[in-house]
Amino acid sequence: MTTILKGYQFRLYPSDAQKKLINQTIGCARFIYNHFLEERINEYKKTGISKTCYEQIKEIPELYKDYPWLKEVDSCSLRNSAFNLEDAYHRFFSKTNGFPKFKNKDIGNSYKTNNIKSTYKDKNYETIRIDLKNKTISLSCFTI
Repeated sequence: MTTILKGYQFRLYPSDAQKKLINQTIGCARFIYNHFLEERINEYKKTGISKTCYEQIKEIPELYKDYPWLKEVDSCSLRNSAFNLEDAYHRFFSKTNGFPKFKNKDIGNSYKTNNIKSTYKDKNYETIRIDLKNKTISLSCFTI
C-alpha cells in the first residue's frame, strides 16, 4: 500500500504591521543565535567545555529581563534558534560543515516556529491555523 502525501505552497501578502512583526521575529531569532554562539565560544575558551542547547534555552527567561523586546515575538522561534545552533555544532563536529558562523541581516533571513496543538481545559488551541476557505494563515502572533 502506498501513502500519498500532499503539500501546499502559499504566497503571503502581509500588511505593513505584519511585515514589521515578521522582521522583528527574524531579528530576535538572529540575536538569540548570535548571543548563544558568542556565549559558547567564550565558555569554551575559559573552561574547555561549552554549554548545551538545553542549558542555553533555560537562559531565555533571564534574557527577557535584559532585553524586554524579546517578549514581543514567538517564543518557539527563539528556542528553535538555539536548536539551529546546536545542529550547526553537530554538523561541525561530524566534519560535514565548518565552524558555525554569526548570522547577519543580509543573508538568509528566516525563522522557524512550531505548531502546538492543545486541548487544555477543553479549549482547542493551535499556534498555526490554515483556513483555505477564507485564504488565511494564522500564526501564534499574527494573521496573514
